[in-house]
Amino acid sequence: MTSRIPRDSRLRLVRPRPLAAAPAAIEQRRVRRPAPRPPEGTPAPAELAGMARSVLAAAARVARWADRALGPGGDSATADGKATLSDETARRAADALGLTVDQVCADWDTARLAGLIEVHGDSARPGWRLRAWDRDDSAVLRGWVALCDAWSLACPEPEDYEPAAVAEVVTAMPQVLSFLQLSAGPVPVPQLLDLLEQRVTELRTERCEVDYGPRPDTPAVAPEPRPAPAVDAPLRPLLDWALRALASVGALTYGDGQATLTPLGSWAVWVKLEQICVAAQSPAGNIEQGAEDMLRGCARLRPAAARAEYRAWLAARPVGSAVTELIAAARGEDALLRGLAFEALRVVGGPAEPEVRAALDEPTLRPYALLWLAEHDGVDPEDAHEVLTREEATWLWVDTAAAVADHGEAPLLLRHLETAVQPTVPALLDEVRAVGHPRTVQVLVALAAAHPDPAFAKAVRRAAFQVHTGG
Repeated sequence: MTSRIPRDSRLRLVRPRPLAAAPAAIEQRRVRRPAPRPPEGTPAPAELAGMARSVLAAAARVARWADRALGPGGDSATADGKATLSDETARRAADALGLTVDQVCADWDTARLAGLIEVHGDSARPGWRLRAWDRDDSAVLRGWVALCDAWSLACPEPEDYEPAAVAEVVTAMPQVLSFLQLSAGPVPVPQLLDLLEQRVTELRTERCEVDYGPRPDTPAVAPEPRPAPAVDAPLRPLLDWALRALASVGALTYGDGQATLTPLGSWAVWVKLEQICVAAQSPAGNIEQGAEDMLRGCARLRPAAARAEYRAWLAARPVGSAVTELIAAARGEDALLRGLAFEALRVVGGPAEPEVRAALDEPTLRPYALLWLAEHDGVDPEDAHEVLTREEATWLWVDTAAAVADHGEAPLLLRHLETAVQPTVPALLDEVRAVGHPRTVQVLVALAAAHPDPAFAKAVRRAAFQVHTGG
């Protein structure tokens, strides 16, 4: 903001740290545990990747066709903006690939779930995994794991079952899969059904769906009979559906009254168990905290350690609910948590995109969401600020300044002053007042108190007073 100091006018998010963070960060040393080994007999990664490529071969074929036929200037791919393939596009693909329309639609859905195709509105584009398909085994395996995680979408669920019953089975299946892995061989379906019923009973008990009789302070009269919930329906059809869906994605084989994990399925279960173990050993102990408390704990960590904590926290809960929690934390009044929440959403990656895109309609979250989406689309983080309007950039500058004022040090606030897009102090003050950020007065007061130039401090205090009085 002065001619004596070289200035980079590009907006950057300052990562604030509390006063106690610097020594804590210096002292912090993560103990590295040795890389875990998969169970004996697990095929090598290259062999597992070959199996995954085989499972996803049809989906990759449709994805490559979409890359060629639906590129820039091509016809729209979807019918409803929700990734449902349009009838015309499905017919074109079926004619080109020698498939039926139903096969194309099924392969399209598989490609989306595996990240081979990304759909934005009416347009489709190849996912990064498709670009790396032939040369990066880890990308292939991550794509297959993404598909395996979405197994419940692979087959239509049985009719006449309440969503609560289906959700219970989906929640209980990881325990069933773990049992299959420990068995290391075929397991009869009746044995799996017993395990599933036990787990579902535990889930209902955790929700207090057990009738313990009349309470002591109530008259001893017979309670009115309650209709049995639909979730009490037999679980065998839902177990059959789950096993068929998992078999369709290549996680297990199912037939002759028994189920067996495939090598891919066994490896995926081991990976998930390892994630849980890593989560249980989270360095800062935030795994059991809600999103807001977890983010507050991460404010004291260096960026790399914070990302490790985000990964551990995310591994311990479903992605959908985790993203919802993080967005809710970002809506709060603490600007520091807002910035950290979107850092955690960067760790989530693609699965967070729908909720981040929905956040564009909220003025408080819009600048953060625009930067997140730009980086997700491949824009260099150093250039992502260019997607913001001048007003959005100024609002974000004030929001970041509020985080620094609340949690940082005076020198950090002065360095943040140098990131403003406005070339002069009067221009900055005029535009800061115009954006109407709710913390404008507090930010200006803190900035005036921190700045060593009396003339600058006086101008900023005057601006703060005018904002406060509505002048």
